[in-house]
Amino acid sequence: MSVRPGVLGPVPEQTVRVARAAFPKGCPVLRLRDTLGPVFADADFADLFPARGKPGLSPAMLTMLLLLQYGEDLSDRQAAQAVAARIDWKYALGLELTDTGFDHSVLSEFRDRLVAGDAGQRVLDLVLAAAAEKGLLKTRGRARTDSTHVLAAIREVNRLELVGETLRAALNELAETAPDWLAAHADPDWFDRYGRRVENYQLPKTDAQRQAWAARVGADGTRLWGLLTGPDAPVELVELPQVQVLRRVWIQEYVVIDTLDEGRVVVMRDPKDRPPAAGRLVSPYEPDARTGRKRHTAWDGYKLHLTETCDPGRPRLITHVETTDATVTDFEMTGVVQAGLAGRDLLPGEHLVDTGYVTAREIVTSREQHQIELVGPVMPDTARQAVAGQGYAAGDFSISWDAKQVSCPAGKRSNRWSSENNEHGNPIIKVRFSATDCRPCPLRQSCTTASSHGRTLKLLPRAEHEALTRARQQQKTPAWQRKYRPRAGIEGTIGQAVHRFGARYARYRGHPKTRLQHQLTAAALNLTRIDNWHTGTPLARTRTSRFAALNPAA
Repeated sequence: MSVRPGVLGPVPEQTVRVARAAFPKGCPVLRLRDTLGPVFADADFADLFPARGKPGLSPAMLTMLLLLQYGEDLSDRQAAQAVAARIDWKYALGLELTDTGFDHSVLSEFRDRLVAGDAGQRVLDLVLAAAAEKGLLKTRGRARTDSTHVLAAIREVNRLELVGETLRAALNELAETAPDWLAAHADPDWFDRYGRRVENYQLPKTDAQRQAWAARVGADGTRLWGLLTGPDAPVELVELPQVQVLRRVWIQEYVVIDTLDEGRVVVMRDPKDRPPAAGRLVSPYEPDARTGRKRHTAWDGYKLHLTETCDPGRPRLITHVETTDATVTDFEMTGVVQAGLAGRDLLPGEHLVDTGYVTAREIVTSREQHQIELVGPVMPDTARQAVAGQGYAAGDFSISWDAKQVSCPAGKRSNRWSSENNEHGNPIIKVRFSATDCRPCPLRQSCTTASSHGRTLKLLPRAEHEALTRARQQQKTPAWQRKYRPRAGIEGTIGQAVHRFGARYARYRGHPKTRLQHQLTAAALNLTRIDNWHTGTPLARTRTSRFAALNPAA
């Protein structure tokens, strides 16, 4: 199938007449078409289609349809029905009233093309370009970023269900690919054990029985892997996706040990002996999902990072979307987000974030590489003296960077200054004072408890140390707090994306498809906000319960 050239055509006269009669006061979909015009052109997606072949549906039309679908959180079947039945959608897509639409599978096929071409960002950028043409987008203004958790399109399983389902998935894939080979080699017990979905309520109840069942599954999976890697198995079977998942899960969950009675046996690993969460599979059907934890919340899936503009006098538009696995921390994403904005000429002058995104290094990097002021509360000093509020913390020492020497509150100077790396591989400066100066010092009890040596300080490199010190001082001032106050608005954006656009739950499986979902969701949310801006719809107020409103201190 090839792409036909052009853009979304003009709205047919009859469609215009009927739409105006049906919506005399207008509606969001009609207003968007009238305000922005045809946002997409077929040429924007020409690289996703072969140069030759039978012309298919307009990719510009399908892209707009996807945004209408995501704007109302519809399924593919519901969206296809809306194309055939709804006047406002026909108006937005430039279709005749008599157009009967198309099969819903077209949407899935088109999304596959967008994923293969990594074109989700392109869709968001085209919507932003249309907004910029109308003067709704400002560069070098103010932006804010935050993240939320996303649940993968899987059921949550325990370890026994994971290994059982993993083996069952591999057997199902082999049954489809090489049924004769599997029928000749499968144990008769496998049909009873793995013929149906593994459910926890069907599994043994006592610990001893569950351990025995896990060992039985481990032995079955090990035997199957041995058959697949043997000389009688077709070589291509071992490369099947679910077979490779079986290999990874067995390495993750099982270990082979030698016993006196039974020889080599397969037993389940101790939970502490499993790989870290970043490399640990949670489902055989979603190899990209990981387990994330944030305070008291744990989930299997991904994290969504949204960045939006927040300039006075303009609509709040999402300018950048990042989807990561659930184990990636916010600290790791500050530079990624800013680099993504820089590559599309959308950098802000001020970047408002919460503590999770702020480190001394990011403050310096933001300023030096992108000329951005990173505004967010930094972590407090965690040294014993600073936490207790008693004694002398690092801020009470005088540092001479040029002389590479530190003076303590008692006037003594350090005798050692060395550049090292901390446990995370980041550069630090270790400063130590002489034990002969510290032992007789009258301030010793308020300074250090070390007995074998003098006080030791760990400093960041000069630029980072000075930036961190300055940030800790500034964030206590009313001026800084006023500057930081608009950051809270990103919570409303995340709430809107979650509750209205379904961003909390992944529609599809796999990181690439989930990322596309979030990019399309951001583009659809932007269209909604552009319409709200043109109609003067005010921002929603923070909800307060009637009882909380009675609080005299509120």
